[in-house]
Amino acid sequence: MSATADHAESLAARLGFQSEQVVQEIGYDEDVDQEFRDAVEKLVSELADEDYDDVADAVLLWFRDEDGDLTDALVDATELVEDGALILLLTPKTGRDGYVEASDISEAAETAGLSLAKGLPVGKEWTSTKLVTPKAAKAKR
Repeated sequence: MSATADHAESLAARLGFQSEQVVQEIGYDEDVDQEFRDAVEKLVSELADEDYDDVADAVLLWFRDEDGDLTDALVDATELVEDGALILLLTPKTGRDGYVEASDISEAAETAGLSLAKGLPVGKEWTSTKLVTPKAAKAKR
């Protein structure tokens, strides 16, 4: 395994992914950081696609400005996981096609009822934002 692959796997673990998790991936396209994606897939028990119809342990959400409404995407993601689960939002870095303003991410997360935590750069093109569903969010269902 290369040093960069080791780094990607370590990054996936630092961002909150764990072995034995089922992670639902949303927004996959040819522009994603494949090395990071592969590292997440290697670390967890399953990387499920958008058609997965069970509750996931975490969500890996690739989102670009042209993908639609971020708040809607985040609300939809909260419906896919248990209370307190990780939703990792990946957006293009500043200056890249599809860049999403930090203020837009913050506003969308707040509206969706998610707690925002600092993420880390993922590869050369993407950055991450850790979001966590509140423990009490599912009680209203």
